[in-house]
Amino acid sequence: MKALVVDLTHGGTTIALALKKHFKEVFAWDIYNTLNQKSKKILIKNGIKLVNKIPKSDNLKIIAPIHCPLNLKVDYTHHEIVKFLLSNDEKLARTPIIEVTGVKGKTSVVWMLKEILREKNPLILSSIGAFLSEKKLKENISITPASIIETVELAKGLDYQACIFESSLGGTGLADVGILTNIVEDYPIQGGKEKASKAKAQIFKSKITCCEHTAYKKYYNQFKNVNTFSITENDANIYPKNINYGLEKTRLEVHVKGLKTITGKEHNTRFPIETFAPGPHYLLNLLAAVSGALTLDISIKQIQKGLRKFKGIKGRSSRRRFGEKIIIEEINPGINSEAIKYTLKMAQNLKAPIIILGGDYGITCEEIDEDKTANIIEDSTEKIILTGEMGKNIQKKLHRKIPYIEKRENALKYALSTTNKHIILIYRSEYSKLQER
Repeated sequence: MKALVVDLTHGGTTIALALKKHFKEVFAWDIYNTLNQKSKKILIKNGIKLVNKIPKSDNLKIIAPIHCPLNLKVDYTHHEIVKFLLSNDEKLARTPIIEVTGVKGKTSVVWMLKEILREKNPLILSSIGAFLSEKKLKENISITPASIIETVELAKGLDYQACIFESSLGGTGLADVGILTNIVEDYPIQGGKEKASKAKAQIFKSKITCCEHTAYKKYYNQFKNVNTFSITENDANIYPKNINYGLEKTRLEVHVKGLKTITGKEHNTRFPIETFAPGPHYLLNLLAAVSGALTLDISIKQIQKGLRKFKGIKGRSSRRRFGEKIIIEEINPGINSEAIKYTLKMAQNLKAPIIILGGDYGITCEEIDEDKTANIIEDSTEKIILTGEMGKNIQKKLHRKIPYIEKRENALKYALSTTNKHIILIYRSEYSKLQER
């Protein structure tokens, strides 16, 4: 049996190397021509043949990511082959696994779950690195499914009693509990032939999946073994009541009805929670994490304790003080128009905030809708400063005059020099690229 791994940009190199143990011959096709010389040498040294087309063979298994625009039948997606490659790992087989996917909020959900599962010393893959609880195993790592293989390898011989894996475009099927945070934008994949919602349906291969209620009704109601969560819809399995938003702590009551667990129990209860969640999109992430933890049969007491310790993610969604000023940061490579709309809505609860909005391009596959973002800004009454490449492009589309300061650090210095107490920084970038703090 032979195997062809298509797309070496999104974890294909890792998959090809792992397949050598299972297939007589392995081919690798760098379809996007992004492979560097070092990786080429590693593949060739390990007996993997580089090709630029599909080899002729009667016993060829084709492995390609679900978003790859191939006009042929694929035997395994990259997600599916990761399950195949890890299915005989004895440590993983006896360890509870949570996989988190969705359009927005994945990393926040992972880090909330990290606090909830802290006592289990969790192995974590996220967009800000691979960790064993607090210990960083690797910083620069993607959330392609192949990175789960790499993360497990990094943790060989280490002690962990739970896994939390963030994954782009779906799940591998390894998970006891899958979480789909939302489908706030159903962006195109496969060169425009399919939508992200189809790819993310792979998460429903988990034993039980927790899904945002609107997304479930719109895209996924054919799937069973699903728990749903919602901010506003009381027919979901989890929803909030008596929400009291705050900059430091948000308090609410979580209502649970008919939620199924992996041990066969059913939860019908309500309980209070307080944590860092200063706006609706934070709250949706919170409900996703609570849903996942309850489904994994984590105690309510442990969920409450973990979430009290959650203070946001440094350099992502967090709050910090600078003298008398309060800076709320939304720094994320995947910030889109919906995230901007949610954050501007949150700003309405603050007294005369200054909003710094901008960022970089070429960060993720999901580019931002500039026209939609411009319309959202036009409708806002808040004081806004645009910055960065993204801010410059959006400014050109506006009818109203909004100031532009090229460098983010200069925009922040200006905001700090004003009498306004609250500053909201919405910036589309990797945190590692922001040097000044």
